[in-house]
Amino acid sequence: MDEDQARARLTGERAEVEQTLHEAQAEAATWRDDEAGAETNDGADSAQTLTAEDMADAVTTRFRDRIAAIDRALQRLDNGTYGYSVRSGVPIPAERLDADPAAELTIEEARTRA
Repeated sequence: MDEDQARARLTGERAEVEQTLHEAQAEAATWRDDEAGAETNDGADSAQTLTAEDMADAVTTRFRDRIAAIDRALQRLDNGTYGYSVRSGVPIPAERLDADPAAELTIEEARTRA
């Protein structure tokens, strides 16, 4: 994938993820407001609310992490290091970048990282 194509895909995905993040944050705020406004709660309702809040927090963390990964990829494009592993400097195969334009590692490096 050429740099212009990579930049277009990354900026497009960033906009989508950012929009989804804002929607998830608004939904989580609604849950918190609903819980704060409820006059009576039993244990089950509180547990459901906490679970929903925990899930919303996890989702927003994933979205923020993805935005950060995209921003790092855009920075690598600006620096001329896009398409190379941040660990080893080895070129990342085109198929991997096609599947994930924000990839920072080769598949082999990513496997050993996990």
